[in-house]
Amino acid sequence: MMDQRRIRIVQTIESSAQNGPVVYWMSRDQRAEDNWALYYAQQTALKQNQPLVVLFALASDFLGATLRQYGFMLRGLTETFQKLAEKNIPFYLLTGPPAKVIAGWLQTNSANTVIIDFDPLKIKTLWKKELLQKLNITCYEVDAHNIVPCWTASGKLEYAAYTIRPKIQRLLSEFLLPVPAISVQPSSDFAVQPLPPIAKLLAQLTVDTNVSEITWLKPGSSAGQKAALTFIEEKLPYYDSQSNDPTKNMQSNLSPYLHFGQISAQKIVLLIKKMQASSATESFLEELIIRRELADNFCFYQANYDKTTAFPAWAQKTLQEHLDDSRDYLYTVETLEQALTHDPLWNAAQRQMITTGKMHGYVRMYWAKKIFEWSQTPANAMTTAIYLNDKYQLDGRDPNGYAGIAWSMGGLHDRAWSERNIFGKIRYMNFNGMKRKFSIQTYMDTYPPFNQPSIF
Repeated sequence: MMDQRRIRIVQTIESSAQNGPVVYWMSRDQRAEDNWALYYAQQTALKQNQPLVVLFALASDFLGATLRQYGFMLRGLTETFQKLAEKNIPFYLLTGPPAKVIAGWLQTNSANTVIIDFDPLKIKTLWKKELLQKLNITCYEVDAHNIVPCWTASGKLEYAAYTIRPKIQRLLSEFLLPVPAISVQPSSDFAVQPLPPIAKLLAQLTVDTNVSEITWLKPGSSAGQKAALTFIEEKLPYYDSQSNDPTKNMQSNLSPYLHFGQISAQKIVLLIKKMQASSATESFLEELIIRRELADNFCFYQANYDKTTAFPAWAQKTLQEHLDDSRDYLYTVETLEQALTHDPLWNAAQRQMITTGKMHGYVRMYWAKKIFEWSQTPANAMTTAIYLNDKYQLDGRDPNGYAGIAWSMGGLHDRAWSERNIFGKIRYMNFNGMKRKFSIQTYMDTYPPFNQPSIF
């Protein structure tokens, strides 16, 4: 059975009859299995003896996403469509402003209930508000992304991992359960129809097409599940000792799949829990559960998660005190984007992101802190980092990204450190410190200047 705490009633419309389809507006969790929102939608449809339809709204642009991210998403959705079709569940991809096209379909087809999956980003909250302003319909929101639902884990903005960890751990056993399988849906007047060709869908977008799709990582739920199993079997045992070394290739590479909801974090955790507990498994689960759900908490309860006003008070104070500190280097966005700074390690990190769509997590912290150091103000630095991150990273426009940048530049979920120039009491990272951690020359050789051959 499904824990009712995973569901929020957004809007209830009393009606004497429950005629019309039940609709799942799929957005954040783009998969046909291990999906609590889809499961709840089907159970609601079966209970009401009504058809079930899944809708997806394809916006022509989205928070700086490029051809790279749209391509990965749409190719993954193709597999989701196929798996839904096997269950006789129609999946309709609508193009246009999301709230408008979803509301139009619901009205035209006299839908009686809509289920949406939870997303803490403010643009998704705005879409939801616009939808409900356009029509009277019963609406439920289901957190299919977090293991412990965001609003259940905590009712407030958490200060750090150590404040949310015991809250999540206390509830984990209650929510860490397998998601029931989706059954074959009874036939209805809403027939399964083929998706438009991906090339046609991509041609309708107004996004930057100069950032090309990647080929080293295959999109979709099946590829994501395979990547998860490969990581668990081959890399996880060494995760605590080698994951921070970008020359060891010990990261999971699961963040793009998690970002697009092509795989379920819950399923991954259940697989890992079958293993014997170790420092390596605990280290990875800390990131997959606590840190990831802490980022959702940050974006859910802090509306200005992409602004410096989201920084904790102590960090805002120390940054204000050092606002006029002299800076040895100031770089334009164009110089940074082209990886033309004086720092060869930073340049290599930027080239990794441009080339592969995924920067190593440990280097990503250094990358963000250096943007802060080389910018006139913290606000300028945050704008630049978000722009570059969301343009090139497959997992951009994600709570983890916003929280990570705010941690790097504004002490979010961190503590005060020794005071120094520019950074004040924000945690500091430098070239020599990175040099002591791993072979930076090996890393830089892997992602050389663009006029030199790469060994990637």
